[in-house]
Amino acid sequence: MASIPSSAKATVKSPATSGSSYFIPLALVTSLFFLWGLANSLNGTLIKQFQIALDLNRFQAGVIDFAFYMGYFFMALPAGYFMKRFGYKKGILFGLLLYAAGAFLFYPAASVRVYGFFLFALFTIASGLAFLETAANLYVTVLGDPDKSEWRINFAQSFNGISLILGPVIGSLFIFSRTEYTTETLAAMPAVEAEQIRIQEALSVQGPYLFIGALVLFVALLFVITRMPEPVTEDEAESTDRPISILSLFRHRHLTLGIIAQFLNVGAQTVLWGYFVDFKLDFSREEHWSLAEGYMNLINSITGTTGTLSSTQIAGYHASFALVLFMLGRFVGTSLMSRISPSRVLTWYSVGATLLLVMAIFSGGLTAVICLSLTYFCQSIMFPTIFALSTKGLGAESKLASSLVIMSIVGGAVMPMVAGALFKSGPAFALVVPMLCFAFIIYYALRGARVTTN
Repeated sequence: MASIPSSAKATVKSPATSGSSYFIPLALVTSLFFLWGLANSLNGTLIKQFQIALDLNRFQAGVIDFAFYMGYFFMALPAGYFMKRFGYKKGILFGLLLYAAGAFLFYPAASVRVYGFFLFALFTIASGLAFLETAANLYVTVLGDPDKSEWRINFAQSFNGISLILGPVIGSLFIFSRTEYTTETLAAMPAVEAEQIRIQEALSVQGPYLFIGALVLFVALLFVITRMPEPVTEDEAESTDRPISILSLFRHRHLTLGIIAQFLNVGAQTVLWGYFVDFKLDFSREEHWSLAEGYMNLINSITGTTGTLSSTQIAGYHASFALVLFMLGRFVGTSLMSRISPSRVLTWYSVGATLLLVMAIFSGGLTAVICLSLTYFCQSIMFPTIFALSTKGLGAESKLASSLVIMSIVGGAVMPMVAGALFKSGPAFALVVPMLCFAFIIYYALRGARVTTN
């Protein structure tokens, strides 16, 4: 296999921003990382909430992730073509409008309590996120020094980690009920009373998603009034009209293996995040990690929350604390990448995630919950690093290559279904799925990320 250039320099197409600071445009793009992190982190809350509100089992509730990530699969490639023709800014605006529309659809969906309506709303949100992620991830890698692309995307993704913490907190404070309901307790109630409880559980999602929709529209307005530089690689500048075959992109081995690695990474992440509350309740319902409890008490003291919390609410706080570790892992990993090669840092983190899951599988109890929480730290840098390594050195092919990597997010639709089926045999069996995913990422970090072409 012959080597190809390891980077492609970017120029700025828009003369209006030539020579000016990129701080405001990059700050706005970084806000997108915050917005899609919020949407992703709320899926775990919805999976747990809909089991009661819509009378679903774990496997049926797992279809939430399937619908969400199928939006990425179907819309990522159109997003790449859209950006290639109309540029980053218009792609971002279109994505924000889809995101807001999907969030607003939660209001009527909760009113009629039709599961398919919720899934359509989530699909719409994910379709918008496909545009945002295709644009923003690539934008921060090409706008600036190519040798710092991995560092830049990890730094921007660190702000994504901040919003991820909020999802479980929003779930615990505004969505989860203080009264612990199970399918069995509702079945023992009079039908009318049980139905009223399910209605209230469904309506609890309306307020949070209305707020999210309004926030997204506000960000869209900021993009409308802000001039954005349009980075164009030298190859693109020379041949903007040259057609690029999707199949030809697979001659780049590091891209092909990167697509597989990202598929498995997002699949593993979705299993851990989507089922974390269930893992906590199954492994250790009554015993809690002292660090997570301290974090929970801190949040409750700030928000003025008082009273006894249900086991599900406490598990939600454990999930939020795990995402604090995720954010911490991002900042630590970003710092390490300023001195150590990104592929080596990715190797260390993926080995750590694999070993922690092995420990969780064989230990059980509170130890398993702690191991799962620490896995978040190790997984923190995987998405942005795999993305940057996969699309490195592709020049004019970078936008469509970016779409293919974003399409691989569909792993989040597939792996939870597999894990949900294995959950019937016990939570330890479900954890085998992310463990195997991380094992492949070790190989990618060691060998597969080398920039070569067939």
